[in-house]
Amino acid sequence: MNIIADLKKSLVQVVDTVGSEYKKNQTKKTKMVDAWCVYCLATAAVQVMYMLTVGSYPFNSFLAGLFCHIAMFGFGMSLRFQITSPGDFASVTPERALADFVFCHLVLFFVVWSFMG
Repeated sequence: MNIIADLKKSLVQVVDTVGSEYKKNQTKKTKMVDAWCVYCLATAAVQVMYMLTVGSYPFNSFLAGLFCHIAMFGFGMSLRFQITSPGDFASVTPERALADFVFCHLVLFFVVWSFMG
């Protein structure tokens, strides 16, 4: 019992430390992109849970929604990398990265719309 309590205390301490360092060191833009990515993953998880509980009758609609949120997560991570590491993306300004992010989403939505039928 004492081992479990120690592990729980250590885990809480690690989560608190990581959370405080994240809040202190990350910019508002990065936090917004991270929130978007968490939202995309959470929505994909909700869709999978819905499919498991209710069923997957229009399976192409389920796949379209799931792939859409997974792709949006990928676009969000790409935007985050372009914003947080300007040395690796020296030729890409943050405005250009955001424009690419929005354009990719527009193309993705048209593809998903056509796949849903």
